[in-house]
Amino acid sequence: MRLLWKSLDKMRCLRKRSTIPFLGFLITFLLFLNLYIEDGYVLEEDKRQLRETSVHPPSSERYVHTFRDLSNFSGTINVTYRYLAGTPLNRKKYLTIGLSSVKRKRGNYLLETIKSIFDQSSYEELKEIVVVVHLADFDLVWCENLVQEITRKFAHHIIAGRLLVIQAPEEYYPSLDGLKRNYNDPEDRVRFRSKQNVDYAFLLNFCTNLSHFYMMLEDDVRCSRNFLTALKKVITSREGSYWVMLEFSKLGYIGKLYHSKDLPRLAHFLLMFYQEMPCDWLLIHFRGLLAQKDVIRFKPSLFQHMGYYSSYKGAENKLKDDDFEEDSIDIPDNPPASLYTNINVFENYDAAKAYSTVDEYFWGKPPSTGDFFVIVFNKSTKISKIKIATGSDDRQNDILHHGALEVGEKLVGTKKGKQCSSYITLGEFKNGNIEVQDVDHKIAFEIECVRIVVTASQKEWLIIRSISLWTTQPPSQ
Repeated sequence: MRLLWKSLDKMRCLRKRSTIPFLGFLITFLLFLNLYIEDGYVLEEDKRQLRETSVHPPSSERYVHTFRDLSNFSGTINVTYRYLAGTPLNRKKYLTIGLSSVKRKRGNYLLETIKSIFDQSSYEELKEIVVVVHLADFDLVWCENLVQEITRKFAHHIIAGRLLVIQAPEEYYPSLDGLKRNYNDPEDRVRFRSKQNVDYAFLLNFCTNLSHFYMMLEDDVRCSRNFLTALKKVITSREGSYWVMLEFSKLGYIGKLYHSKDLPRLAHFLLMFYQEMPCDWLLIHFRGLLAQKDVIRFKPSLFQHMGYYSSYKGAENKLKDDDFEEDSIDIPDNPPASLYTNINVFENYDAAKAYSTVDEYFWGKPPSTGDFFVIVFNKSTKISKIKIATGSDDRQNDILHHGALEVGEKLVGTKKGKQCSSYITLGEFKNGNIEVQDVDHKIAFEIECVRIVVTASQKEWLIIRSISLWTTQPPSQ
């Protein structure tokens, strides 16, 4: 173990420009992560040696101070924060929203971002969130002036415990001089992105015990209306499935959702690799290390980048998320279900992908008359609306040319899986799509199955892009 840390120390000191050593370092870190976190087994002698072995150059005392407790990745980092406004409540909330902000050369959007979070939330939603702002600039005069503005505009949210403003003192930061210049970035750019990684790490560390879930936003973001309700629907739909990070925007470090229990490890991870690459790149590696291979991103996006000037040198930043919708997001409920089809599936475009709110789809080979695609609910439910879309932008002819939508009851087991023995037709597909409103007014029984039936063979392949269901009540017990 001593040899392992010596090799890590040597790799950091070499400060090579190439990214190849970093890949090897990541693999080593994965092994370390599995050993010390997942297995939860560390020999006492190894623990002692890890504490005694410095993984940083002795010339940087602050560096050592920050990293001296890396043997406990599941624990928080020992930082004494300054409370600039507000104090945490004793009760855990549902969601913490974290923002890190520094002084910009041109423009400041922080107050607009905070206002958007609160204005786009209902009174009931506000009871379940806490917003934490980390003022990560070392200019204390700027911080003091901004805190006064925040306090004046959002006093009632601070008093209610919904808004906290904090700062991690400069003495806790690792060295920001002489950093590795990966990707041929200029020194000031490396310093900026490296400090940003540490800013986020300290923010994540602070937020660990405030709520059950954590959402990272940037300080120049606009929110969709009732975004928390949409988030809760998505989280509920993922119950029973493993995930590390859910994404509600395709831009940067905006709209990334975590379990709060994972925040200490993510904070340590950002600190370990703070000088290697930008934070949004590190997130991809972190997600992979914790065995979430694929991106899980939801559409429409709930958050939009609104800043025109970047926090780095005030450069123009016109990035926009074209999947963002500001008005009420009508995200489907899609109650838990099993999916079956006798259509030949192409590669890994399986049936479940059509039922997910993630940007994926089912893709099958040409269907024949009588082929089916059926959704069997775990529990019978009342449905108010059904909307199904087939085909895609780049394969517009891979639609269901002739098909019917049915709902069923009286579930039975068959050789091909569970099916309902009785169905009622709700309508026919037109141009590959169908939408039926007021289903609960047209159907007297609680629905156990929803079925798509192919009514005429076709030569074209079939993409079922999305199946969206809205319920009128929770599934019956």
